[in-house]
Amino acid sequence: MSAQSRSSAMAQAIPPGPMPKQAIHQQARPKAVTPGAALEVPQDVAPISTRVVAGLLATSDAAAMLVSGAAAIWIDLAGTGGAWHLPALIVLFGALLGFNLLQLAGGHRVTPQGRGKRSLAGMALAWGITMAAMLGLGLLAEAPSLQWLAYWAIGGLALLAATRLGLDRMIRQWRAQGRLDQRVAIIGCGPIAQRLIRHYNVHPQSAPRIVGVYDDGACGDQARCMGHPIRGTVDDLVQDSRRLRIDAVIVAVPPSADWRLTATLNKLSLTPVDVRLCAGEYGVELGPVDSSQIGGLTMLNVMDRPLRDWRAIAKEVEDRVLAALILLLISPVLAACAIAIRLETPGPVLFKQKRYGLNNQLIEVLKFRSMYHHKGDANAEQLTRRNDPRVTRVGAFLRRTSLDELPQFFNVLRGEMSIVGPRPHATAAKAGTVLYQDAVRYYDARHRMKPGITGWAQVNGWRGETETIEQIERRVEHDLYYIENWSVGLDLWIILRTIFGGFMGRHAY
Repeated sequence: MSAQSRSSAMAQAIPPGPMPKQAIHQQARPKAVTPGAALEVPQDVAPISTRVVAGLLATSDAAAMLVSGAAAIWIDLAGTGGAWHLPALIVLFGALLGFNLLQLAGGHRVTPQGRGKRSLAGMALAWGITMAAMLGLGLLAEAPSLQWLAYWAIGGLALLAATRLGLDRMIRQWRAQGRLDQRVAIIGCGPIAQRLIRHYNVHPQSAPRIVGVYDDGACGDQARCMGHPIRGTVDDLVQDSRRLRIDAVIVAVPPSADWRLTATLNKLSLTPVDVRLCAGEYGVELGPVDSSQIGGLTMLNVMDRPLRDWRAIAKEVEDRVLAALILLLISPVLAACAIAIRLETPGPVLFKQKRYGLNNQLIEVLKFRSMYHHKGDANAEQLTRRNDPRVTRVGAFLRRTSLDELPQFFNVLRGEMSIVGPRPHATAAKAGTVLYQDAVRYYDARHRMKPGITGWAQVNGWRGETETIEQIERRVEHDLYYIENWSVGLDLWIILRTIFGGFMGRHAY
């Protein structure tokens, strides 16, 4: 489903305005079961996508074939002055052929259970066919010497086997740590959910790890569903996804309860998990959607995590590399700011504040101290205003130029923040007199990505104090747009706009 379709669906499902807290708990809660050891996996046990592992395997295969081929040519022709152009073309063609043969043989397929015992045998067979084809090509081209081809055959086989054995060892380690497991929660305990769980119970080798079943009242007093504990309501699932590692949620409720399905999807839209709809024997009008398989069964893709697989890696590399370079460049500025703060008023140079990060996890955000130490507001219960008496003269300059935010590049290096993303807000931040999360219905949806030092809302002018609910609503709108439309290009554009116009503004004080 496209970003626009999801946004419009959410807007149509529930009218604008803050959601009454009591509405969340109107339905009866099923009997919850105390989470067992299978569920207790902390968020810092980072999952590794099998797609990423397969990509690493394919890349290492291609590199092994090219490197061994180049080395064979160099060993054979070094000091002889022989022509290397024809062997180089044969190596390029052979690497392309070998890569595709490995792909066709399933040599790049990775599952949470491993790649199977036939991995090395299949690799050796594909490599043997490739070498036979290259020998024939060399004879047809009347190459003056084919001795290098023997070197390539032996060296390529050894290098391919070494890289695969090394990666297999890593895969076994990741599997033992549970990092390759796909951990899913199931919503529903009716016939659709029971058929789904029964299939997974019968086929445990391909099944994901079910952390539990959740349902809003339809289970009655049941404690288990097909052997799996019923851990609570959808609200409980939202909370569990914030403190434990849940990769995907499968919604298995009947289509007749369309209001229930809509409410469930609205709640799940606030969490950074994949949401899949188990259609069973019916169809649901959700607009254009993709499908995927979990444990051999086809699911409809209702929502995806904003960053997954290679997109997550690209964002992480972008953050760490740019943060390291920027800190190196601005180190004199950091030193000057620290000295100015210490000379003006007593107290620490840095101010640490608890703010909401990815998936509503609390992080400690670093800033240069801009207030008198004894007047600091750790929870931001009172937002800074123009001519705020709590702010020092140096602090006012730092805030006006946004230099007080520079220490947050250390948060980026620690993996708690991104350079670009929704700005992290303090736990007690308010729009007027209303807490942010009470003022905007989908406020928590902005926590599906790491918070950023700068963001789409900031470069579009939505920064500074929030005296009205409309101001925080506009910020959240821009944050959600960024999350739905993220790309490396958009990040670079926001960084450029921040450098050339986002540091200073009439709302920065």
